[in-house]
Amino acid sequence: MNNKINKDLSPKGKTSDTQNTSTRRSFLKFAGTTAAVAGGATLSAPFISDANAAAGHKWKVQSTWDAGTTGYTLFEEWCKSFEERSGGELSIKPFAAKSVAADNNALFDSVRNGVLQGMNPFTLYWAGKIPASVFLSSYPVGPDQPAQWDTMFYGLGMLEKAREIYAKFGLVYVGPIQHDANIIHSKVPVSSVEDFKGLKLRVPGGMVSEVFQSFGASTVSLPGSDIFPALEKGTIDAADYVGPAVNWDLGFGQVTKHILFGPPGLMSVYQPVDLMDLTVNKRAWDKLSPAMQQFVEDQVKTYSLDHYVSIQKRNVEALKKFTDSGSSVSRMGQADLDKFRQAAIPIWYKWAKKDADASAVFKIQLDYMMNGIMGYISPSDIKGQSL
Repeated sequence: MNNKINKDLSPKGKTSDTQNTSTRRSFLKFAGTTAAVAGGATLSAPFISDANAAAGHKWKVQSTWDAGTTGYTLFEEWCKSFEERSGGELSIKPFAAKSVAADNNALFDSVRNGVLQGMNPFTLYWAGKIPASVFLSSYPVGPDQPAQWDTMFYGLGMLEKAREIYAKFGLVYVGPIQHDANIIHSKVPVSSVEDFKGLKLRVPGGMVSEVFQSFGASTVSLPGSDIFPALEKGTIDAADYVGPAVNWDLGFGQVTKHILFGPPGLMSVYQPVDLMDLTVNKRAWDKLSPAMQQFVEDQVKTYSLDHYVSIQKRNVEALKKFTDSGSSVSRMGQADLDKFRQAAIPIWYKWAKKDADASAVFKIQLDYMMNGIMGYISPSDIKGQSL
């Protein structure tokens, strides 16, 4: 890792309070993820607890990042830093997608059953098991800035609600991890919502699928590692996944020549802040001392910042690789954004009504979006809708 922030967060990095403050201020200017920064101050030196170090807790944690991608490289380095930072009290062995659990369902069950002690998934993947999870990561034309999500989790009570929901499954939702927006790579030109009609499109499922289906797309859910062969064989015409850096690593530029972003300043209108998280088996979590639990929470906050900034930097570099190799970039206009919102709002409410937990999480977000600070939603936008 070559950038300054990554150096400061490396296992051997020992920075002064002044240096940490400078790093945090730089990131505030870049992304405004204030809540992620709040936990970083406690991590300027390794966590040492000689009394507890003898316990030597060892976790196996699988990510949904594919091996060799930018995302997995960052995750792997972070996991391997735990042993030194914790003074030997906790070590984490990272695993790439499919390494232990072969698919997402198996991953969820492996953590519940203790085969794995934790996972680093895209939170949205649990829409079928936990309907509220569609509101624990970004969704079509919902809150679209990283700082807004950190505010909801760490300032407006959404973290506590998420933990309450996950506890029902014997899991601990430790915290959100920022990484990127999602973009669409296509074998055929796409530049507006009209172009979705008849398109065979890979999306993650849940609410996102339903919104694209409302515009006439035929959707399918595939893990990241299966997208390239599906595009290559023509099984699908287009695929959403994450941002340029990881998508370049996965070879999408070899099998597509068209990229679709949202309006200027917004990479995506359908998943503008696609959150990951760290989720841990409750039995494994309860074996940690309270001080170590707090340490892990603070690590997640700091990693969220580092992960986001590192990927955004590499996105800039990767997009140039895409365009230099012949890919064209199109952007949706404001009219497309308005159509997305009109189609999405009834689907928001449909998912919010799936259970009481989904309704409670959505209510936190709806109140925030309707607050004068954001002003994303007006009473007229949700006329006729109810929870």
